[in-house]
Amino acid sequence: MTDERRQTRRLWHLLETIHAITYFAPEPTDAYRALGLKGFWMGYFASRVAPMGPIGSELGAAVLFGFRPSMVARTLPSVWATTSPEAVIEARTRGVEAALSRILGAALGASEVAEAAVLAEEALPGCSAAGRPLFAAYSTLPRPSTAVGRLWRAATLLREHRGDGHVAAMVAQGDDGLDGHVLFAATGAVDRSTLQPNRGWTDDEWQGCEQRLSERGLLHAGRLTEMGRRHRHQVEDATDDVAAEPWRHLGVEATDRLARLVTPLVDALLDSGTLPFPNPIGLPAGADREPDR
Repeated sequence: MTDERRQTRRLWHLLETIHAITYFAPEPTDAYRALGLKGFWMGYFASRVAPMGPIGSELGAAVLFGFRPSMVARTLPSVWATTSPEAVIEARTRGVEAALSRILGAALGASEVAEAAVLAEEALPGCSAAGRPLFAAYSTLPRPSTAVGRLWRAATLLREHRGDGHVAAMVAQGDDGLDGHVLFAATGAVDRSTLQPNRGWTDDEWQGCEQRLSERGLLHAGRLTEMGRRHRHQVEDATDDVAAEPWRHLGVEATDRLARLVTPLVDALLDSGTLPFPNPIGLPAGADREPDR
């Protein structure tokens, strides 16, 4: 792995941990419930696509990619009869700011968080919106008024920029969303029991995908073949390469400074037990562990 790719993956892990609080802390979910959104998934899907407006299931499934389309369709577009995208966006920001402030506590040094937020925001002009629908939609949202909110917003933009690029890399290699999950499970980093139910795929669909991937020479007996390992590395390397733009723009010294600033915050978030491991995001459990996503 090149130094640039290693740095890009390191920054993904650090900033993804900050973003992931969105899904696992109670404050955002409680804020969605106050809008009348029942259960976890209604709030999840509404909040993920809200910056795109009151979209329907077809567009929602396309941009979210890895979810079974019928799972998305259970929420979209019916959720917009209960609340508005604008209300969901406000609830999400408020909930995340409250969660991060509570969890970080003493680790939330005001000057360090403010500097980290500035550096993360300074990386954003290096992100191209071309071919990145979620990143483009999120980039139109206003900056929160707090430093921790701005850091979370920048982390979210950078992860959606990477995520859109990851989808493009998979499609270029001939993979769909289910292929990506089955191949990831085959690495042993995350169990099928974590991925499959959280993305809505049936047993028949999962097993059919395993058969197709075996016919492509990528799997054997549910594990990656040598061709399968090369295939995944190609996807991940391509993802890193197109996700490196903001860090080239920010520069090596400032990027290293950002990583040093957010590492204590990430450690505090991991130590809080808020994030489950394993998880369907593929987020590894420690800052020193090499992410495989």
